[in-house]
Amino acid sequence: MNLTRRTFALSGAAALLRADNTAPEPPALLLLSDTEARRIRGSLSRDRAAVLDKLAAEALKAGPWSVTSHRPSGLGVAAGEHDYVSEGPYWWPDPANPGGPYIRKDGQRNPDRFMGNRSDLGAMCAATLALGMGAYFLNKPEYAERAALVISTWFIDPKTRMNPNLEFGQMVRGVNNGRGTGIIDTVSLMQVAQGMRLTEASGGVPRRVSDGVRQWFADYLKWMTTSEKGLDEKKATNNHATWWTAQVAAYSAFAGDSELRRLAWDRYCNYLVPGQIQPDGSCPREEARTQSLGYSAMNLDAFSIICRLAQLDHVGLWQFKTEKGIGVAKAFEYLTPYLLHPDQWKKEQISRFSAGGHFFPGLAGLGLPSSELLAAYRKISQPLSAWPQFLDLIIQG
Repeated sequence: MNLTRRTFALSGAAALLRADNTAPEPPALLLLSDTEARRIRGSLSRDRAAVLDKLAAEALKAGPWSVTSHRPSGLGVAAGEHDYVSEGPYWWPDPANPGGPYIRKDGQRNPDRFMGNRSDLGAMCAATLALGMGAYFLNKPEYAERAALVISTWFIDPKTRMNPNLEFGQMVRGVNNGRGTGIIDTVSLMQVAQGMRLTEASGGVPRRVSDGVRQWFADYLKWMTTSEKGLDEKKATNNHATWWTAQVAAYSAFAGDSELRRLAWDRYCNYLVPGQIQPDGSCPREEARTQSLGYSAMNLDAFSIICRLAQLDHVGLWQFKTEKGIGVAKAFEYLTPYLLHPDQWKKEQISRFSAGGHFFPGLAGLGLPSSELLAAYRKISQPLSAWPQFLDLIIQG
């Protein structure tokens, strides 16, 4: 299947690229169309507005954050002051070889790993989205002003900005200085792209900030799609490849790169779906893990983000099936019952599973559409944090 042709056919979907060999313009508000965004803003309930205001007000008082604020020590990596550094979560000191290379314990997070940059990144991303929602949906300019400062500090200011790569992401002591798997750390940057689009739509972002953060994302995309570590992650055979594709789809929509959006849709059709999903809807590579239900749900969250972005780009991936009849809809139907009844999951799950924060039944319920998946989503209690609340706005209005 060649997405650079004038049109391409999907099983159960329309021919979707323009006849001039270009993809449609990306959605105006990334994961929201203009029409959806205006409808939500015009019908926001008092309770929902209160939640958004609380999140934005908390973000107003926090940060700004910088990758330069916390630097690692004793890790033996030659990272510069502006380089993001993290350690792989499942790697531990070897009791049989103290001081030697770390060993892997799948699903068991090492609480003593360096988390300074990782924690600051997560806080910055959540704050940017919370402030963007407050600026756009509540029409409060003080939130937009703060979002611009947060963005400038992390991405633009030469004294505090992060270099647009993850060369030192998820390093392992005594083994390597960084791995392609570290790219999973930047999934939260989707919140930045989404928050920025909302803040821009509110009219509260200086042009230099908009241009600066888009250039950063364009540079990061180039690294993701050309570097050795980026290409290693692209070729992963599990949720890492799915989230790599979801990130490329989101960031290329934000940065306005239609070629990379087409690459993401092609990757979905020709690599992710046929390589990961079985005819019964299971994803064996996730089910082989020690946190098999958690990773299975995480993987389908990524699939739903890809399909949602494609839908708003006028590309129908929800109903896509391979020549063998395999499609993501079956995977959503297969896993959703276990989100509601994790006690019925019989494969390995070494820690307690919570469905809160997982959203694929909701996005899939809208996209397919499926009333059964939507009904299941509504039974999941979502955390009162920026990303789950934003997605809940999309799903439930």
